[in-house]
Amino acid sequence: MSVKIRLQRHGKKGKPFYWIVAADARAKRDGKYLEKIGTYNPNVNPAVIDLNVDKAVEWLQKGAQPTDTAKNILSYKGAMLKNHLAGGVRKGALTEEQAEAKFTAWLEEKVAKVSNKEAGLSKAQSEAKAKALAAEKLVNEARIEAAKPVVEEVAEVEEAVEEAPETIDEAQEKAAE
Repeated sequence: MSVKIRLQRHGKKGKPFYWIVAADARAKRDGKYLEKIGTYNPNVNPAVIDLNVDKAVEWLQKGAQPTDTAKNILSYKGAMLKNHLAGGVRKGALTEEQAEAKFTAWLEEKVAKVSNKEAGLSKAQSEAKAKALAAEKLVNEARIEAAKPVVEEVAEVEEAVEEAPETIDEAQEKAAE
């Protein structure tokens, strides 16, 4: 039985949400699976990936083959690197401590990159909001300037209406004068 590490689609139409699972290669995409390894939510920026790295490495060591997308996710979270380092430990090229030190150093570097990206995204978002607000202020000022002549005309008409006689008799008397 060949095992694949792949994505299992959940969520509603247009809003995908995936489980990362180890499943028999013959099973349907959303069918029976052997073990749930994590989740992947591509609907937010940056995408949220919750992965149990130890379980993923365990399945990789048992011979499970990840699909292309699953392999990218496993690489992003460090499961492929941890599996590679575990292979080095088994062959005697590294000690367990060295492998763990390399993995934690890589993980810290990755966290720093992700936090920088999130900071850049939030900064870009706030700049876009500021630009939109400035543009809206300009549009509002232009509308106010365009409405000033109309307001003056309305004021003149209101004055004329106030001076105008209220009844026909008053109008005839004023005309006779």
